[in-house]
Amino acid sequence: MPLDPFDSAPANAFIVTIDGIEIPKVVEVSGLKNEVDKIELKQQTSDGKYIVRQLIGRAKPGEFTVTRGLTDSKTVTDWLKVVMEGDVAGARKTASVALLDYKGETIKTYEFMNCWVRSVELNSLKAGAAEQATEKFVVCFDESTVK
Repeated sequence: MPLDPFDSAPANAFIVTIDGIEIPKVVEVSGLKNEVDKIELKQQTSDGKYIVRQLIGRAKPGEFTVTRGLTDSKTVTDWLKVVMEGDVAGARKTASVALLDYKGETIKTYEFMNCWVRSVELNSLKAGAAEQATEKFVVCFDESTVK
């Protein structure tokens, strides 16, 4: 269902999946970006005028970051282990981030191909802290589309 023309999508409703499996307890996703290289064409005309044109280049690969509440799941750390062992074929996955409306219906989906996890990081652990432990991981991708 489309949003009302006066509304925008909420930034607090999304689902992250990797190889079709929903990642639980996701609290933040950042770095969702599609980008294209820029080619600068610099030339001199026959009458001496200097011209710079910006041309469209190739689509760029990228990365995004997912932060989730820490659980006993080893899915992401096991994925990083596969990457660190050099198993390129086993490390490559597909991922998606679906943005949801107020009713929980998908508005837009960012899809990423040939993904692999680059890093996994725990938040700071502090004695006496009243906050959840989180696991933050960075996913690199070769291609992306928005549906």
